[in-house]
Amino acid sequence: MRIRVRRTGGFAGIERVAEVDTSCLPAAEADAWRELAGAALAGPPAEPSAGVPDGFAYEITADGRTIRAADPRLTDAQRELVTRVLKEGA
Repeated sequence: MRIRVRRTGGFAGIERVAEVDTSCLPAAEADAWRELAGAALAGPPAEPSAGVPDGFAYEITADGRTIRAADPRLTDAQRELVTRVLKEGA
């Protein structure tokens, strides 16, 4: 599974994109990533949530499904996934 996060906005308006490919990870670690991605993408696709001035907007893609969300309206799973992908997928 490839998990991709695209972050835009913020005060400086700098775009950041990172990706994690779970196929090259140990099975237990890959399973944890898949579970987190599933929780982050759970539910029907929604319209992008309205953000706040100078806040970040996110596009999260996994298994061909993409959602869009913005700070501060990320779910806990979305926030954790975004943080981990941007940290480890750099």
